[in-house]
Amino acid sequence: MGKYEAEFSNLVRSFRKKHMGKGPSKISTTFCKNWAICEMEGNLSPIERFIASADEGKQMLRAARTEMVKDMYRKNPPREMEEFLGCRFVELFVDIDIEQDKGMSIFVFDENLEEKFSN
Repeated sequence: MGKYEAEFSNLVRSFRKKHMGKGPSKISTTFCKNWAICEMEGNLSPIERFIASADEGKQMLRAARTEMVKDMYRKNPPREMEEFLGCRFVELFVDIDIEQDKGMSIFVFDENLEEKFSN
């Protein structure tokens, strides 16, 4: 992970902390074409881990952690990320494995980040 990907990871953590109260404990970002792919660990709060101990809780958390995160970015466009990258945020794809507490977010921008920030 290069310095631009590392800084992008910090922006993701800060954004999530601001809007969700907690950010992931570990984020690794890779720029691929116009995508910023973020692998995240340590997403769940202690109460979410407790809820996940039941099968219904796992399903509810997964739905909340995917749809609500996407909605959060729609309602609060990540201006800091756009300013840092110098391009416009287009879309977000999100998934999480509740049992492993690992998530993936793919941020789509309107420019090729891989070319723009190749070291």
